[in-house]
Order: sequence, then C-alpha cells, then structure tokens
Amino acid sequence: MQQTLKQRRSAGENLRLIRHFLPYFRPRLPVLLLDLFCASLTTVCDLVLPLIVRYITNMGTTNLSALTVGLVVRMSALYVLLRIVDTAANYFMQSVGHVMGTHIETDMRRDLFAHLQELPHAYYSRTKIGQLMSRITSDLFDITEFAHHFPEELFITSIKVVISFVILCGMNVPLTLIIFASLPLMVVCSNHFAKPMQKTFKESRHQLGEINARVEDSLSGIRVVKSFANEELEKEKFARDNHTFLDVKRRMYHNMAGFHSVTRMFDGIMYILVVCVGAIFMIHRRISAADLVAYLLYVTTLLASVRRLVEFTENFQRGITGIERFVEVMEQDADIRDLPGAVELRDVRGELEFDDVSFAYEDSGSDVLSHISLRVQPGESVALVGPSGGGKTTLCSLIPRFYEVRSGAIRIDGTDIRSYTLQSLRKQIGMVQQDVYLFSGSVLSNIEYGRPGASRDEIIEAAKLAGAHEFITQLENGYDTYVGEHGVKLSGGQKQRISIARVFLKNPPILILDEATSALDNESEHLVQQSLDGLMKGRTTFTIAHRLTTIRGAATILVLTEQGIVEQGSHEALMAKKGVYYNLYSMYQDK
Repeated sequence: MQQTLKQRRSAGENLRLIRHFLPYFRPRLPVLLLDLFCASLTTVCDLVLPLIVRYITNMGTTNLSALTVGLVVRMSALYVLLRIVDTAANYFMQSVGHVMGTHIETDMRRDLFAHLQELPHAYYSRTKIGQLMSRITSDLFDITEFAHHFPEELFITSIKVVISFVILCGMNVPLTLIIFASLPLMVVCSNHFAKPMQKTFKESRHQLGEINARVEDSLSGIRVVKSFANEELEKEKFARDNHTFLDVKRRMYHNMAGFHSVTRMFDGIMYILVVCVGAIFMIHRRISAADLVAYLLYVTTLLASVRRLVEFTENFQRGITGIERFVEVMEQDADIRDLPGAVELRDVRGELEFDDVSFAYEDSGSDVLSHISLRVQPGESVALVGPSGGGKTTLCSLIPRFYEVRSGAIRIDGTDIRSYTLQSLRKQIGMVQQDVYLFSGSVLSNIEYGRPGASRDEIIEAAKLAGAHEFITQLENGYDTYVGEHGVKLSGGQKQRISIARVFLKNPPILILDEATSALDNESEHLVQQSLDGLMKGRTTFTIAHRLTTIRGAATILVLTEQGIVEQGSHEALMAKKGVYYNLYSMYQDK
C-alpha cells in the first residue's frame, strides 16, 4: 500500500511537471497538430499491410482462381503509394517536428535565463554556477527530445493499440483478450526498472552540474592554483567528482539494461503466445490460416509500438528530469520585486535616510544590522569604517535593494525606496567595488555597459574623467582592445579605472564605493583615488574604507560594529574622542 501511494505521488508529480511544460506548446500548436497528423499517416501505412496480406492469403487459400496478377499488382501499388505518403510524413516528423522541439528548448532557455536575472543575491550565494550552467544547457536538450517525441509516441501507440484491438477482435476475440491481457504485465515489470532509472537520471544531472562547477571554479582560479603549485590537488578533487559521476552512470546503465531486457523478454513471450494459442485455435478451426498470418503481423506492429512507447520511457525519464530541474529554478521566488503601484525614480536630489533599519540574512539567527537610523544630505560624503562583519557592505547593499530590510525603511528624497521600480532605483545608483568584473569583450564595450547605447565620444569622455583615457590609447587596439575573460589582460588599477569610467558614463546621483582601492598598489591607488575624487563631486556618496587615510575628507564618518553605529562625525571630531575610530586609525597608522 505504501509503495502504491508513493507511485501515485510520483505520477502526480509528473503530471504537475508536465502542466508546467504544456504552455510552451501553445505557440507551436499548429505545427504540433500537423506533426500528429503526419504521425497518423505513418500509422495507417503500418496498419494496412497486415490487411493486404490477410486479403491475399485468404484469397489464395479459399479462392485461388480469383487471385490474379492484376489484383496483386493493384494491392502492391496501393501499398507503395501508402509508403510514399509515409516517407513524406516521416520526413516532416523528423525535420519540422525536431525543429519544433528546438523552438520549445529555446523558449525555455530564454525564460530560465530571464528568471535567473531576477533572482536575488541570496540565491547565488547558495547556488553553484556550474549547476545552473548544466540546467540551462544539457537539461534543456533532453527536453527538446521529450517535446518532440512524447506526443508523437503517445499518439501513435494509442491509435495502433485501439485500431489493432478492434481489428483483432473482429478476427478472434479470445486470442485478442489473451494478448492484450499480457500487455499490462509487461508495463508493470518494465516500470520496476523505470523508477530507479529516473532517480539515477536526476543524480547524473546533478553530478554533471557538480563537475561543471568544479571545472568552472578551478579554471577561474587557475592563477591561484599555479601560484600555490596545487595542480595535483585540483586533479584529485576533480577525480573524486568524476568518479562519483562514473558510479551514478554505472547504476543508471544497470537500470537501463534491466529495463530493456524485460521489454525484450516480453516480446518473445508475446510472439510465442500468439503462435501457440493461434495454432491450437487453428487446429480446432476457430481461426483461419489467413487470419493467423494477419494476427502475427498485427502483433508485430502492436509490439513494436508498445516497445517504442516503453523504451521511450528512457527519454521520458530524461525529459521529465530536465523539466523537474527547470521547474526547481523557475519556482525560486524572486522575493525582491516591484511592488504594486511602484513608480519611476527621477530627478533625484540625493537625500538618503535610514529609519530604524534592521536586517538579517535568511540563514542567520541574528540581525546583521539592528535599528540603524541615519540621514545623509544631498551631495554629502559618508564613510563607513569598522571591523569585518560589522555590516558595512550589507548596509550599502540595502540601498539598491539587493536585499530587503527586515524592518524599518530606507528613503530617497523622503520616499521609501520600495515605492520605486527596481530598475529606476538601480539606475540612480553607481557602484565601484573592490572586485572589478569586466566582461569578455573590448574596453569600449565594458565602459559602454554603464549606459548601453552611449556614443563613442561619450564613452571616451567618461574614460578621460576616470583618468583611463591615457592608458587605453596606449593599448594595442586602443578602445577596441580585447580585455580577455574577466579582464585578465589588464592590471588591477587599469580594471578599476575602467569600472570608474563605467560609473562616470552612468552618471548616477548616488554613489557606493566598496573598498575600491584596497587591493591596489600605492601608485595605482593614487591614480584611482584621483579618479574617485572626481567621481564623488556633487554626488551623495557612501564609501566603505579599508585604508582609513582615503576617507579623512569625508563629511561624516560612521563607525559600524556589531552593536550598530557606535560613533559618527568628522575625522577630526572622532580622533578627538579617542574612541573606536581613534583606535582603528592608530592601528592603521602603525602598520
């Protein structure tokens, strides 16, 4: 009983997944219907042949004089004509039908990628990129095959089973019932291997994602690997994941072998059943020789169809596993979204207020920020300092709503930021971070990312403001120089100035600088700091500082610890207090 309930739940889950999948058929419905029509034409050809053979055999055994060469030629011509129709229909199914599946795959990949763009930072902090790459590539390919073949195989088999049952009952009801009564047993025995096969398909997809994640992680950090001479360690870690994948595939193929072997065994049982029972019926004159020959041909056709459907279970399991992994991502809630009635944020003055703001991460039992209240005037420069883990980066991440406050409110120009659309809010905020990310492409395209569609002159002007124009013009191809993946062909200071140029081009009224110079050498820091000083003019700026000498000129310095804002004021005022900031600055000066 427990196993039955488990199977029912599994069937219900499959139906739920298919319901998620069906809307992708709607735009392709005319093609699908034409594909099924072609499938019906190929089915007619298979079903007519046994009738032709039965007719000719019956004439030969009962009325040989009526069996003429002309009749045989006409029957043969009819079958050849049907075969021509079958060939054309099959060509459509194999070409246009597969293209339909590819269109569905493309639509699903589009929706999956779009949804991934909407998911919050928290999702990516707990999800491996390699796993997502596997879901957006290989999983969706399996869905392509499922999308094309599943309706076809189900439709063709249904037609053949129903029509064959009707025709065979017209020949001999007892023999037909015996044959069809054995079909459910074949399905049940095959299903015994189908369920573990589905489980191993999912495991193999997961492990493939783990391998992708391992490769992505190792190759992205190849310079670190080589600097520590840890190539052998990386090989060992990859070998473990690779061997786990081998074990999963081994179990999967054992289940597949059992599945196909059971199907093959039942084929033989069905054939010998027809021959033995049919021969006995023929001895007792309950079936004619012509009908028995036709019966064998129909059973051949019927078994081929059932076998194709049962064997399609393998593709079905692959496809349903791909759909399951697709749905798992699509059901992830993009919990930070535009609220009903959200408006565009325009004409920003730059006043920013934190009103009793508290925040905690989902997997954290305590607040990272607790009851933070702060008001920043338009154009004012605010620096955040304090020990690691005090919540500096978290506080700044709340401004563009990368995370949602647990309580309290953040306001821009007196209005809660949740009242604005996310896109318009983030367009008004520029960020320069310690870890600069440059996309694979040219210097020009990376700066243009700050404002897609900007003219070349505007991009060059932004580079000049960022102090980047001089070194860019000295590159091999100037602004058209390929920067390499993650900007590997550029130095840290060069990448940082390009990122600053990107923000200059965006021209936001609110600016967040997250330890933008902490990873640079002294010379690069000096050049980048000059660029940042120019960028900060006239903008409301939050600066997270590691090197405290860079924020001495800030109008307000906030000292943020696990207890919240413990001190605030100018550099001079905080030094005079000889409190937390004084101690931090003194430690930095002593280094």
